Formats: sequence, C-alpha cells, structure tokens
Amino acid sequence: MLNTKTFGRELQKLGFTFYTGVPCSYLKDLINYAINERDYVAAVNEGDAVAIAAGAYLGGKKPVALMQNSGLANAVSPLVSLNYPFRLPVLGFVSLRGEPGVPDEPQHELMGRITTQLLELMQVRWMYLSYELEEAKRQLLEASRYIDCNQPFFFVVRHGTFETEDLQKQELSSHRNRVKILKNTADQLPNRNDVLAVINRLKDGKTVQLATTGKTGRELYEIEDTCNNLYMVGSLGCVSSLGLGLALSKDHLDVVVIDGDGSLLMRMGSLATNGYYSPPNMLHILLDNQAHDSTGGQSTVSHNVNFVEIAASCGYEKSIYIHSVNELEHHINEWKKTGGLTFLHMNIVKGSSTQLGRPKMKPHEVKERLQLFIGNNSLRTKGEEQGCEP
Repeated sequence: MLNTKTFGRELQKLGFTFYTGVPCSYLKDLINYAINERDYVAAVNEGDAVAIAAGAYLGGKKPVALMQNSGLANAVSPLVSLNYPFRLPVLGFVSLRGEPGVPDEPQHELMGRITTQLLELMQVRWMYLSYELEEAKRQLLEASRYIDCNQPFFFVVRHGTFETEDLQKQELSSHRNRVKILKNTADQLPNRNDVLAVINRLKDGKTVQLATTGKTGRELYEIEDTCNNLYMVGSLGCVSSLGLGLALSKDHLDVVVIDGDGSLLMRMGSLATNGYYSPPNMLHILLDNQAHDSTGGQSTVSHNVNFVEIAASCGYEKSIYIHSVNELEHHINEWKKTGGLTFLHMNIVKGSSTQLGRPKMKPHEVKERLQLFIGNNSLRTKGEEQGCEP
C-alpha cells in the first residue's frame, strides 16, 4: 500500500496542488488528503470535475481529477470535446470498481471490464497505479511529462492502494444570496448578437470571456475575436465549471461566463458548486431563448424553470432577472465595481444570421492565445511588462 501523505507530497513536488472530484471508496484516502492539505473542489459530477480542472489549468495550475470508474462515463463528454480539442491536460485517478475476478456490486461489473478500454478509446494514456512507492514515484514522473505536453494521463486505482488518511473536521462555509430580483415587467427580447455586443463592449483589460458551445461562441467570435475570448466547442453544460476553475485559480481576473438555457439545463448541478465556492470574480450570464438554437430550434424546458430562484438558492450572491439591454449594461457595470458571484438571466429571441461563420483558429490555438493573455495579465498585475492586449 502507498502511504497517502507521502504520495500526496510527491504530487506536490511535481506541482499538482489543485484537486477536484467526486468521492469513491477506493480513493477516499487520497480525497481526504486533498481536503486536509490541498485545494480541493468537490464537484457534483465527474464531468464537472474535469471541466473545473480544465479551468484551473487555464489559470496556471496542474490539476488532479478524482473519480469512480462509473463516473468516468459522466466525464466522457468533456474529455473528448473539451480537453481533447483544446489540449487541456488533466491528471486523473479513476478507481477500478468491478475489477474482473474481484467480488463487487453488480452495477460495477460492466464498467470494471471496460474502464481501461474506454480510456484507450478516448486516447488517454493510463497506468495501473503501483502499490510500491518507488515505482509509483517513477509513474508520477512519467505522467507529469505527459501533462507538460498537454496530454491527459489517468491512473487506474485498484482496491487497497492507499493507506488510511482520516478526514479532518471540515469547516463548511455558507454563501447566501444577498440580492434577488425576479421578473417584474415585460421582456425586451433582443437578439443574441445585440446582447453579446453589449457584453463584449463592457470588457476591460482583466476580463476573460468564456462563451458556451454553439451559436453563442460563433456570434461572439464574429463581433470581435480577441485574445481574452474562449469559444467552447462541444462539452455542452461545462462552461460555468470551466469558469469556476479559472476564477478560483486567477482571482485578479474578471471571468465572464456566457451560458445558454440548453447548456445550463444539462448540468444544472454546477450552480450548487459555483454557489458554494462563490468566486467573487465570476459573472454568470444566461441567455435564454428557450430553444436548442444550434441544432434546429427544438424547444428546451427552460420556460418552466425559474433560474433566478435556483441560482439564489444555490448561494449566488446576486441573482437577477434582466428585462432589457439597458438593465444588462447597468448590472454588468455594477458587478465590475462590487464583485460577488453574480447570475444574470435574460430572455432573448430565437434565431441568428443565416451567414453565421465559425472561428478560423483551432481550439488549441484559441486556448494558447488565452493562456498568453492570462500570463501577461498576471505580469501586469505585478507591475511588469505586458504583452497581448484584448
């Protein structure tokens, strides 16, 4: 067995200090270590954990994602359509519940047989984590080299790998909603392009804009393609988790997350995680046209959901219904002055230009350009020379 503290310190030597994940009994001791001694973000599902880790990597961290292999299936979407195209590496630890020949619960039987095959299909390098410390240290060095080359790496963890690490008493914080403004008049219902133009105009030299997949990112690209933008492709529902990881890693940045109703509905549990960790430098804007606009305009169920109430209940400091572009501009400017995790919900009209283009840059080039902006912004914060400007 591995001494968990010693193993964790080996990870620390290699720069891995940011952890996120979902519990598993095989990994509980490593998770307890991360909670006790490192920065740990408890995700509500494994896909969110991968996206949070990706955001932390954008912010300069070397992240670790921890999960049960049943949850590896939940992480497939971001691993193949966020991490892969953007070349956002993550060091993963996935348990091997249902290992062939080892008695386990019936729900783990199939995943136990296909865990390593699934990693290989996703082109994720992997190893069985050794029980012996010296061999495990060698494995960590190899894994770190893959991370440094922008490739994900996963350790498959068998039962009994880690020695007991008792969980210290957790001091749970509470973040309460302070401002809640519900719908109280008719909607202006602007189009998405006009709303994005307002959001984009209000950015400044410390703003990062993360646009959800589909027409939102494509329209933002056409309005102005700048080095502080990231246009999501795939990984529907992961944009605010990506924003959370970045906001927690770079607290001097203003992180503006531009979401859609179909996206948020897919991973609405992320609101609870965002609200608990409550980064004051994150603004979450929901543009709601009650449709999957990028795939033919099929209706979502957002008309039946009170997102402002939900965000408020999840601990967003401010949760506000926006009726017009003037209100939107006012509340963005207010957030820039006061901070505080803020949720703005605005209904917009369906549809977009029939001539809507797509970003000319590859996703990994967009990421690299954004990393340069973030790095130069960090230097500028320290009063040093700056580079790429928004």
